[in-house]
Amino acid sequence: MAVKSYRELIAWQKTMNLVEFVYRATQGFPREEIYGLTSQVRRSAVSVPANIAEGQGRRSTRDFLYFLSIARGSLCEMETQILVAKRLGYVADDTCWGLLNRAAEAGRVINGLVASLATDH
Repeated sequence: MAVKSYRELIAWQKTMNLVEFVYRATQGFPREEIYGLTSQVRRSAVSVPANIAEGQGRRSTRDFLYFLSIARGSLCEMETQILVAKRLGYVADDTCWGLLNRAAEAGRVINGLVASLATDH
């Protein structure tokens, strides 16, 4: 894989876009959730591209795969938190499913990256 920067990775780009959508979707959460669910959803969303970047920056395929695994875990965490927000009525159906669809797409791209690294390894 001849990537010079994590910013060139489609997985990083898609998850950065996801972070934007998460921030916009959580702007309408109740004020009392600012240090609760709002913060948790945002942190888990930001963790996904951050771990992709950190893993790529390590320059070891083994380390990169480890950080991609963490990114996938954070993506699942974010999905769960969005579903909690939906159950609590903090996010509309269309927004919830839009976020989950974007998360699923990001997950597929991350899985593809993992598969390509595993075959290169």
